[in-house]
Amino acid sequence: MPNATLNNVAAVLLDGVHPFELGVVCEVFGLDRSEDGLPVYDFAAVSVDGPTLSTHVPGMTVSTPYGLDRLEEADLIAIPAAGGHREGYPPQLLAALRRAVDRGARVLSVCSGVYVLGEAGLLDGRRCAVHWRYARDLAIRFPRTRVDPDVLYVDEGPVITSAGTAAGIDACLHIVRTEHGAEVANAIARRMVVPPHRDGGQAQYVERPLPATRCDTVGDVLVWMERHLGDAVTVEELAARAHMSPRTFARRFQQETGTTPYRWLLRQRVLFAQELLEGTDETVDAIAYRAGFGNAAAMRHQFMKALGTTPNAFRRTFRVRSAA
Repeated sequence: MPNATLNNVAAVLLDGVHPFELGVVCEVFGLDRSEDGLPVYDFAAVSVDGPTLSTHVPGMTVSTPYGLDRLEEADLIAIPAAGGHREGYPPQLLAALRRAVDRGARVLSVCSGVYVLGEAGLLDGRRCAVHWRYARDLAIRFPRTRVDPDVLYVDEGPVITSAGTAAGIDACLHIVRTEHGAEVANAIARRMVVPPHRDGGQAQYVERPLPATRCDTVGDVLVWMERHLGDAVTVEELAARAHMSPRTFARRFQQETGTTPYRWLLRQRVLFAQELLEGTDETVDAIAYRAGFGNAAAMRHQFMKALGTTPNAFRRTFRVRSAA
């Protein structure tokens, strides 16, 4: 868990900025949701190429009064996709990004904004995500990074990279969840009417090779699993609920969710346990039982794998922040 508090957020505008990717950052960090008891960030869009810039949409422009000096105090600097992935980004921007990371700030790229981080040298020795269309080119341009073409986002310390378009939402909510806890991230997701959590390792796209029906064939089973997180279940039992063979069910589940039944269930159990640790005074043993881990030791093991912290440490961190 990072010790720094996320208060100050800046989005970097490059000429040809993509409105959706910019809007994602603005929606999560730029709106005042204080009436809902949610954090309010000191947010600004920062111009690099001038006070008024073109966007990826013909005829649409954006403007901002803020310049690069605003980056010197930012806790998070976001780089939305802009105008393709060109070389020769402003040297003063690249230097500002390096200074920000050196002083402990985080940087986030959305889609092809990752090229800016690469030009700044911030991908060297790090794993990163990008839209699958750009994965090969990015790996050639920056051979010292490890490009993962399949995942939604990657959190490598102070550098967070996300794949195309909506994956930026997942990365932004991941940052909020890491900083403020699951309850706050889920509340923002509800306001945005998006899924409260998609894991960074989830596939960027889901293949449906046999589109004979548009029905979500495992949807009812997902609802049942979410309502019975504490139950011990097998793939065979879930397949029977879906009226499929275990092999067909496992294949359909992977196609429709991008992950396996076991991994999906495990992630939902971790999320449920996070909510209980933040919002109740139940013991860790009781929460482990309710969430389906069986015992505290098993829950601790899964927390370390998924979050890099223990249930007790998670509770101390986010109960204190909630009280504050």
